[in-house]
Amino acid sequence: MKKKIDPTLFELCLGIVLYGIAFQLVLLLFSREFSYSVGLWIGIVLAVAGAIHMWWSLNRGLDQAAKGAVKTVGANSLIRYFVLVVIMGVLVYTEFANPIFAFCGYMGMKVSAYMNPWMKKLNAWVFKIQ
Repeated sequence: MKKKIDPTLFELCLGIVLYGIAFQLVLLLFSREFSYSVGLWIGIVLAVAGAIHMWWSLNRGLDQAAKGAVKTVGANSLIRYFVLVVIMGVLVYTEFANPIFAFCGYMGMKVSAYMNPWMKKLNAWVFKIQ
């Protein structure tokens, strides 16, 4: 059985990835530091994973009664933020990637939410996922 992709989730993830590409291009103009790019793409991956987890937890929460839904959605939000804090902490202490650019990549979720009208048009024009 083939499942359909949720168009809103697809558009959000598409916006996050396009934001990452645009940010990377600007970053390459100003710096060639490898840890900046790694941090950015760690943030982008976290943003896509966070968007998918948010979609999953909201779908799961909406299938429950009001009291259970509030608990489920709240618990899943805490899990998302805990994972984000742990990964950022690991980045700070290991210096493998720049945590500031990882945060900028994670903010791609917010930018993508604001770019949603354009992502809807792009989806209708190129991808046709409904």
